[in-house]
Amino acid sequence: YSKMGGRKIVHGKRCGFVKVQKNNAYFKRYQVKYRRRREGKTDYQQRRILITQDKNKYQTPKYRLVARITNRDVIAQIASAELKGDRIHASAYAHQLKDFGCKAGFSNYAAAYATGLLVARRIL
Repeated sequence: YSKMGGRKIVHGKRCGFVKVQKNNAYFKRYQVKYRRRREGKTDYQQRRILITQDKNKYQTPKYRLVARITNRDVIAQIASAELKGDRIHASAYAHQLKDFGCKAGFSNYAAAYATGLLVARRIL
């Protein structure tokens, strides 16, 4: 007989499901995933593609705009990746729009746009 996908096959006919046992050798070689991968917060394959700078640019940081929308606020940040961790160069929050005359609505589409303009103004 042979096993295929957990099912036992005897003389060309399928039999009942056979549970694949995870033995001591499996757990000895098992490697735990990164914490942020386990939490489902970071897709490391996508992150590597996003932050990899061209080799002919010689240690120039690759900037990216990080936008986070919470229930009560919009957060916009300009970040770049370093070996020690991501570096935040400038940030703006929607609740800071009060200083520019906006009285309410800090989590809507217009607030997100205005927060992006604010962080761009700060970085330039």
